[in-house]
Amino acid sequence: MKEKLKTKFIAFASQKGGVGKSTFTTLVASTLHYRMGYNVVVFDADFPQHSLIKMKARDKAMVMENEYLQKLAYRQFTTINKKAYPIIKHKADDVLHEAQEFVNNSTIPIDVVFFDLPGTVNSPGILNALAGMHHIFTPISADRVVMESTLIFNQLLQDVIMKNGETSIESVHLFWNQVDGRESTPLYAIYNQLIAELGLKLMRSQIKSSSRFRKENEAESKLVFRSTVMPPDERLMKACQLDQFIREFTTIIKL
Repeated sequence: MKEKLKTKFIAFASQKGGVGKSTFTTLVASTLHYRMGYNVVVFDADFPQHSLIKMKARDKAMVMENEYLQKLAYRQFTTINKKAYPIIKHKADDVLHEAQEFVNNSTIPIDVVFFDLPGTVNSPGILNALAGMHHIFTPISADRVVMESTLIFNQLLQDVIMKNGETSIESVHLFWNQVDGRESTPLYAIYNQLIAELGLKLMRSQIKSSSRFRKENEAESKLVFRSTVMPPDERLMKACQLDQFIREFTTIIKL
């Protein structure tokens, strides 16, 4: 008898704003859905900004205004023979129930549901939503404020949510984002040691910083990186080592 597909509930989560939660939700969702053949759904529960809903509107407009991207998108969608993944606006307090209903009623099997959640644990329903994830990934950068906020957040997950037993969380992983090769290597070694001493998990993959990503929003650009309707350009993925991150990510969540 064929084993029933277990849909993965995933969140890129942090208590610190501006560290890349929505960006990584988009990058990974688009890579899995458009390039790797998985069926993805995204729930934008980051009230009140709902940045992914706005991003999808901008992405569609950008494709329509750029002749090169129009051709690229047409070729993509005729090749993979499926639509863009849905981004559904919802509030965090009952987003788990809404997501499960969507999965249960979907005419196609859903492999991964990504949740873009509020950046503060004080938001209504956020702790319950986090407890319902199967895997949580937290981007970090070598900044004291970011690190302090992130370590407090991850210890909350580990010591409060996971220890009470009423959780679906299988793993929580930190990963380095915007790593500048010119920065002091000992600084990362000190932070890595602290993360290990706190019993937190750190991914081997690191996302490198690159000025090339700024070109993605130019009107006549032929490069796509962060988009809800197309996968990131493979050259840009290699430049920042996102390709290595995706391989480790899919191994962790057993996709």
